[in-house]
Amino acid sequence: IDPCPGTCGINAVCRVMNHIPTCTCLEGYTGDPFTNCRLVPVSVEPVVAEDPCDPNPCGLYSNPPRSLVDRCDCSCLPGMIGSPPNCRPECQFNQDCPEDRVCSSNKCVDPCPGLCG
Repeated sequence: IDPCPGTCGINAVCRVMNHIPTCTCLEGYTGDPFTNCRLVPVSVEPVVAEDPCDPNPCGLYSNPPRSLVDRCDCSCLPGMIGSPPNCRPECQFNQDCPEDRVCSSNKCVDPCPGLCG
């Protein structure tokens, strides 16, 4: 006599060990093998979109970055020259300017407009 028919639940298998029917859930299933085994839930990690603007790639002297779907839009602050991430003032010291100019408020200017000649 086969002791297994009708012993196990859905998605379970019966094995006879020492003349005793033993039910176990199929691989990948969990639950009560005598009534019902169900698929083991698969945990799915949430997809976190990466922010192309974090960390800020725009550099010093730039406007706050704007995220545009898959890229970061950077621009220099008003009055700065160059392009991100290398925005910079025109000058910081007199040595940054041509010999006939001085650095004033980060701009190379004529030190004596209309006076020298």
